Amino acid sequence: MKILSLVVSLSAVAFVSGAAIAQTTPAPKPAAKPAAKAAATTKPAATAKAPTKRAPLARSAAKAVEEVTPIEEDSDVVLSEADLAVSQRVYLGKIPCELGSNVEITPSKKTGFFVIQAKNTRYFMHPVESRTGAIRLEDPKRGAMWLQLGNKSMLMSQKLGARLADECMSPEQLTLADEMKRNPPRSLLEPLDPPTAPPAVIKN
Repeated sequence: MKILSLVVSLSAVAFVSGAAIAQTTPAPKPAAKPAAKAAATTKPAATAKAPTKRAPLARSAAKAVEEVTPIEEDSDVVLSEADLAVSQRVYLGKIPCELGSNVEITPSKKTGFFVIQAKNTRYFMHPVESRTGAIRLEDPKRGAMWLQLGNKSMLMSQKLGARLADECMSPEQLTLADEMKRNPPRSLLEPLDPPTAPPAVIKN
């Protein structure tokens, strides 16, 4: 009888100990979910937009912009009486040149000065002394020169050392050029005509 009681007591102790261990043992964590599969296709990275290039102005539009842009006519150059006299001989208006171009010359509000336009560029010029007798206008700020000869004119860039317009002829210059073609001037290399001997005088 005592042995049976001892067995029952040990069984009860073992049951209580098992229950306590079961309570203190943490429950196993559920298995972590598999990482989400990467998307089959990835979106391409956004590329920076290239700066848009502005289309160049058409020739007519550039000319219109140039015409409404005032040119600086402030100059500290003082013209002499000789310079003012030369300015009276400058041909004005639109003068046709070679290759279908033209140069337009208009008098400035400042006496003796001129605004000369070629293509989309304008110059503010005034007469300067010329040792050859040709009419010479210069724009020292922009490095340009207008040379007016008897039979033609030309626009030159002193900075570039090149002609911007050539064979420019006003009506007066065209008339002289035609005359020179019909009656070309004598070359300096040609020999002079021998002097004509006076007629012999016959004495009776």
